[in-house]
Amino acid sequence: MAMEYLGLNDINGPLVAIDGVENAGYEEMVEIKTKDGVRTGRVIALEGQRAVVQVFAGTNGLTLNGTSTRFTGEPMRLALAPEIVGRIFNGAGEPIDDLGPVFANRFDDINGSAINPVSRSYPRNYIRTGISSIDTLITLIRGQKLPIFSGSGMSHNKLAAQIVRQAKLSGEGSENFGIVFCAMGVTKDVAEYFRRSFEESGALSRVTMFLNLSSDPIIERILTPRCALTAAEYLAFEQNMHVLVVMTDMTSYAEALRELSSSKGEIPGRKGYPGYLYSDFASLYERAGVIEGREGSVTQIPILTMPNDDITHPIPDLTGYITEGQIVLDRYLDQQGIYPPISVLPSLSRLMKDGIGKGFTREDHADVSNQLFASYAKVSDARGLASVIGEEELSRTDKLYLDFGNHFEHEFLGQGANEDRTIDQSLDLGWRLLSILPREELERIDEQVLEQHYGKH
Repeated sequence: MAMEYLGLNDINGPLVAIDGVENAGYEEMVEIKTKDGVRTGRVIALEGQRAVVQVFAGTNGLTLNGTSTRFTGEPMRLALAPEIVGRIFNGAGEPIDDLGPVFANRFDDINGSAINPVSRSYPRNYIRTGISSIDTLITLIRGQKLPIFSGSGMSHNKLAAQIVRQAKLSGEGSENFGIVFCAMGVTKDVAEYFRRSFEESGALSRVTMFLNLSSDPIIERILTPRCALTAAEYLAFEQNMHVLVVMTDMTSYAEALRELSSSKGEIPGRKGYPGYLYSDFASLYERAGVIEGREGSVTQIPILTMPNDDITHPIPDLTGYITEGQIVLDRYLDQQGIYPPISVLPSLSRLMKDGIGKGFTREDHADVSNQLFASYAKVSDARGLASVIGEEELSRTDKLYLDFGNHFEHEFLGQGANEDRTIDQSLDLGWRLLSILPREELERIDEQVLEQHYGKH
């Protein structure tokens, strides 16, 4: 039941406190009425009969006596309909594309519903990104959560846009594919870059966009991924679509969470982030998956920038605990002009083995992937040795590894921002590079497979 209270007891930055509140709920929506209009807020803390409310539009102009507060008794809900595909929303789920409101057939709680682990189905089959290094070595499986670890100033935005433009499903249901794109704390020019990139490529017709700008309130930044995932769950489990959710940048989200935690006076944890950062991340990342008896799926690619390129920082550290692998971008490769600058060796996809091979990609996929990893690992050894004794003193095999490494970085890892490679093209390219090395060095590949492919691409 909705209750209305007159006056405020305290105003502190974006927070207001009301005393004597009864039967209020955590994350309940609140309407704050002033002589200038109505503002929206959300209950973020309850202490006895004292409720702390975060005001979305800020507290400028609010007074202690000239304000009434109405508790709606409802959590924040997102208006949903099949027509949300192709639409652009702000971080709070309001349309900003001048196409009018969504004529919703349902309103879902943005916090989602817990998925019974027993009802989860194991992810199978893969999503093709058209990027050789990802498709061949760090394959994205339908229903997986696979983050990208980047660094400040690197080309992760460009990579995110390319994945959204090129992502495709293989096998049955490939036509029933949609993308939810969520940007948090981005500047206006970056938001415009994403919007223009999707519009010009025609990808916007299958994308649902949620854009939160750096100038928007921080509470909206905390709502943005929840709105995006609610839209994805609706499309996946009610409209039977396979949905890929791309979220950038989780570091901006964590910073907003830290700011909110600080304003509530909470005791900070590692690096000033709240102690519940892990469980908060988990409440987002665990909304990916496949549910038995449902045709759709939710796959996640969260993107984060590692502060000072530190992979042990709490944000990548906790993300790595929850997710099923990671794609790591390398500053050295980025400086060499190689795009996308994916560092292969620290990257992995934990579910890859069950979504590749015969019936999914190609029979030789696992062999090619294992051998490329092993051979590229030996490249760094050969480069280290060359820096000590000089390249001229290297053995013939080590020189071939150097040659393989250069070709691998510039031809396999490096590709155009609009270059969309099929899985066959990527695997054939992998074979062409492996054929640089002597046959006896390819120890990770079955002899029969070698006979079929070595030196033939």
